[in-house]
Amino acid sequence: MSGWLWAIGGAVAASAIWGSVLFATGGFSSEPSPDLAGYGYTSDLCADTSMTPFENADFKAKASTGTASKNTNPQHSGAQQASLDTMWCNVSLEKENASSSDYSSTWLYNTATLHKKTDPAPEFADGYRSYEKQDTSVGYRVEAVPGLGDEAFLVTRKDDGSTSSGSYVILGVRDGWMTYQSTWSSYASSRSSTKPPTSDEVATMLKTSATETLKRLQNSRSR
Repeated sequence: MSGWLWAIGGAVAASAIWGSVLFATGGFSSEPSPDLAGYGYTSDLCADTSMTPFENADFKAKASTGTASKNTNPQHSGAQQASLDTMWCNVSLEKENASSSDYSSTWLYNTATLHKKTDPAPEFADGYRSYEKQDTSVGYRVEAVPGLGDEAFLVTRKDDGSTSSGSYVILGVRDGWMTYQSTWSSYASSRSSTKPPTSDEVATMLKTSATETLKRLQNSRSR
């Protein structure tokens, strides 16, 4: 009988030791492991952003107006933190051969985020669908985009019928715990000598650029 008691006591002691090891190493942690889908952090998102679709539409980055960081174009930044790795790229664009007297403003804003602590999936769709719920003078159309990541949405500002021409289009993509957003914001006077792209044309450019950009980001490894 004493042999059985010794064996049981030894098993209990071993279990206690193993439990202590698991606790110390996080074996009992309830935090899920982040699914980054092969994406990595890059300190220069602009270098990985595909500009080909915009260049094919005769857009180019405006020349920098100075050497200070606030005057450079494009502008990029990034930060690695415990819960998030975030990357930004902002580009001011202009039409090739545009007249110096044309008043226009076109910006491309790109962001990529690696979520390392919380799965963005449960809130991702609602974040874009909420544009349709806004009770303002500006309306938006939201549609799902197949073939990009695990899910993607396109947000397009509805034409307000003003005398100026412009467009505002957002493309949001989630692939695992990585989220990516590309935003086009443009304004051109009705007297501009160049014809701005339609919202549908902008949407095509954003989707084409995102497809290539995301491929490049999957090859990024903390550089």
